[in-house]
Amino acid sequence: MLNKYNHSLRTWRRCESQFVLFVVLCLPWAAHALSNQLKNHPSPYLALHAEDPVAWQDWSQATVERARKENKLLFISIGYFSCHWCHVMQKESYRNKEIASYINKNFIPVKVDRELQPTLDARMIDFVERTRGRGGWPLNVFVTPNGHPLYGALYMPPEQFMSVLKRLGDLWKEDPKSLMDLAQADATQGQGPGKPELDRAQVKAYALSAVGRALQLGDEIYGGFGDQTKFPSTPQLEFLLDQLAAGGSEATKLKSFLVLTFDHMADYGLYDHVGEGFFRYTVDPEWQTPHFEKMLYDNAQLARVFRRAAQVLGQKRYTDIADRTLQFLMRAMRAPSGAYYASLSALDDKGIEGGYYLWDSAQLGKLLNASENQAFRLAWSVRDAPPFDGGYLPILGQSVKDIAKTMGLSEAQVQQLLLSAKQKLKAAQAKRKLPIDIKLLAAWNGLALSAFAEAAAQTGNKQYRQAAQDIRNFLMNRLWDGSELKRSVTGKNHRAIGKAAVEDYAYVAEGLLNWAELTTDKKDLANALAVTEQAWKRFYTPQGWRMGEDSLIGAETGSDVLFDGPMPSPSGIILHTSLRLAKKTGDKELRRRTLGALNSGHDLMRDNPFWFASQIRAMTVAQ
Repeated sequence: MLNKYNHSLRTWRRCESQFVLFVVLCLPWAAHALSNQLKNHPSPYLALHAEDPVAWQDWSQATVERARKENKLLFISIGYFSCHWCHVMQKESYRNKEIASYINKNFIPVKVDRELQPTLDARMIDFVERTRGRGGWPLNVFVTPNGHPLYGALYMPPEQFMSVLKRLGDLWKEDPKSLMDLAQADATQGQGPGKPELDRAQVKAYALSAVGRALQLGDEIYGGFGDQTKFPSTPQLEFLLDQLAAGGSEATKLKSFLVLTFDHMADYGLYDHVGEGFFRYTVDPEWQTPHFEKMLYDNAQLARVFRRAAQVLGQKRYTDIADRTLQFLMRAMRAPSGAYYASLSALDDKGIEGGYYLWDSAQLGKLLNASENQAFRLAWSVRDAPPFDGGYLPILGQSVKDIAKTMGLSEAQVQQLLLSAKQKLKAAQAKRKLPIDIKLLAAWNGLALSAFAEAAAQTGNKQYRQAAQDIRNFLMNRLWDGSELKRSVTGKNHRAIGKAAVEDYAYVAEGLLNWAELTTDKKDLANALAVTEQAWKRFYTPQGWRMGEDSLIGAETGSDVLFDGPMPSPSGIILHTSLRLAKKTGDKELRRRTLGALNSGHDLMRDNPFWFASQIRAMTVAQ
């Protein structure tokens, strides 16, 4: 009997093995169920999602092919390491087993680090801004199997998110063809270059229109643009400073607005008054409450624009803000290689938003003596109930003169108390722990190179010059092979990750040119020219500019001009840099090509001049 049982068991196992082999050979996707692919990923952000029950896939050709074979929508969720609301949505939704199960069954889920896939991120943020009226992160977009975005949204609480998932899942099952046709209709492409000459009157009209639009959007009470969240909007501020320096009918109003804006950015919650450096944005129009992440690209740009503002607006203290920002970068974000890390997290090591930067009354009482505590509280609005769970964030309060009157001290004594208090708090802050995104990104280090090179040229500061040289060496020796840039490296072994995009070539070329102007070395100028020429070769087509060399999504076509975002338009920077190079080298062909590319995209600039300030700025330089 036992022998008969064993024979039956062996027969069953042979049949089972044959069935499994049939499934593997004939139904490959059924044999390999989705599983989370992010364990030990070199991106710190993607590695954070390795334990999610969502079966996250990495962005790749294989992932797109799977969506096509299974005829499923891609669910592309884009975020980054220091994004607070990205972490919130992970906790609420992506670690919710019911939500994860529905996603895994009905979609192909893809988790993307926006800093490694700038082309994909830019295309998706453009789609969401056009269809939803605003953009940001976490950025969640449902994309058809043939590569066209269908529906996008930002952060959603779990109930709303589940409702959206089910609605889209049902609609796709009912009529996928109609949804694909709807998504595909969104695709557009540019018209390509125009004649290699610009109409001066037209360029002037664009500039005036951009200034007028900026003043319309400007907040006359608190500065900045809009009446809700406040971002630095550095590309627009740089353009406006140029326009003010050139004079014009709106000069008085424009100067008043710019001083108001720079004062509020420097004095309130966008700036870290203890540790220095700027946060990414504030959630309120008064610049009081920041999102606490600190980005390399923001601080590099703001160091430059504050130094420029000091010159144009005659405000010496802006130079101090610029210097403090560069000192912050060297102290807090410099890697051993001499390059600079991508970002500092909004959450401290205990998971508290802003915890690294906040102070409660007990901490202040322990760290400061009575006089320091009183002066500090008066100077930095540390009073009433703390506005954050972790305590107070110092923002501008009373003037030194008023504090001196209140405390019965001289202004010099008050200034000494405030300096002493700040030094003690900075030392205490340095002992706290803050997660760092250790990616070393080409584009963002290009911006940092420009910031340090320009500061060194203007001040003669040897420390800034050395910082610039270290970045230049990193870019040339680690990320550039003579014809191609790497997007990023990470870890002790500098493992390459990501794919270089147009922004990498744009900002690195500009940084190298600024460095070449500092050194006056012909080899440095040749490096800037070589990277610029590769930018043209790789990203400019008869249909305009591409954000990436190759695309996995069908909707990514050429554009005559790329818009300004948190960083300046890559096309605007390439064109501006090309004009400068053409002038230095006498390259008439480069100038002719640049003028042709500038002489396109007129409908975009005419309708939305505020979002194309970098392009218009390049046009004004060309005249």
